[in-house]
Amino acid sequence: MLQRKQGEAHHILSFAQRLQGGGVERALMRLALGWQRAGRRVTLIIGDGDGPLAREIPEGVTVHRLNDGSYAALARAVADIARRERPDILFCPGNHYSAVAGFVRLKLGRGTPPIVAKISNALVRPDMTGLSAWSYRRWLHLHRRFLDHVVAMTPATAAEARREMRLHSDRVSVIPNPPAVPIPGAPVLALPDRPFLLGIGRLEPQKRWDRLIEALPSLERGDVRLLILGEGSLRGALEAQVAALGLGSRVSLPGHAADPLPALRDAAVLALTSDYEGVPGVIREALALGTPVVATESSVAVRELIAGPGHGDVVARDDRHALVAALDRWLRPDAVRPSPVGPDGSDPVSAYLDLFDRVAQRAPA
Repeated sequence: MLQRKQGEAHHILSFAQRLQGGGVERALMRLALGWQRAGRRVTLIIGDGDGPLAREIPEGVTVHRLNDGSYAALARAVADIARRERPDILFCPGNHYSAVAGFVRLKLGRGTPPIVAKISNALVRPDMTGLSAWSYRRWLHLHRRFLDHVVAMTPATAAEARREMRLHSDRVSVIPNPPAVPIPGAPVLALPDRPFLLGIGRLEPQKRWDRLIEALPSLERGDVRLLILGEGSLRGALEAQVAALGLGSRVSLPGHAADPLPALRDAAVLALTSDYEGVPGVIREALALGTPVVATESSVAVRELIAGPGHGDVVARDDRHALVAALDRWLRPDAVRPSPVGPDGSDPVSAYLDLFDRVAQRAPA
């Protein structure tokens, strides 16, 4: 039996809507594994438990499967289970889920466990204008009323959180995600003949894979292939675009990859063409393997991660010519790949546990 130490946040409760392969959910599984191995009790509430990430749920973690992937069902279940089990910390794994945290606070009032939330996506949204942009900013301002502490993954995103959420600096910490590790027993992914461009992410509007597909015919090298790993609602539209451009022999959309690290290692370039992002974990993972990155200016964190021209290029979101030129630079035979970026020496699992202990100790009885 796990033994509680005096003053520690022993029981951590967290949640996810689906296990379809998103970066937020994958990072949560890595963290849950680390917390469980550190001797903490970890409980996960999962809306729809089917999906490729189900195999990554750590052994020893208590899982409540709702068999209902709706956001509303998840919010109700988190509130009910938090009331019943009285965890020491409620961890919100990404700002997509912050409304769940707000609902729990509203529902449980003073009985709410301390809530720590991670910022996983952009707080400045260039895709929003007018009333939607105003409403989003107002929503961010409300977060300080129901979150006890916020975790950002880089200093620039921490500064953005303090500004956009109007949080005092002592309520914001910087903790990166745990690094990606190979997945034992993961199916072997068939990779294109080299050279190939790689995209990793959901097939959703935010990611703007249409930009990358549109750039392919304009590249200097006509033999370059494109592999996009992910699944989502735009599969049909992207397949139609590929067919309309006559790129069926050069573009592959195989779906979610259980372990994308082999593809990241062998790719000529990782491309990220999103409208907005948080702190894209795939950039860290690519640079750790010595793979250059070409990314749109989709987040304040992008230039933090792509620290110089030796690591890759950052281009404006709608500058197609700049995107093509950047890809061409790294596809030339004389291009020098970056030296792998080593670990920064941080221990995200321990950093989270130290933070949880501090937040739990400050909470009123």
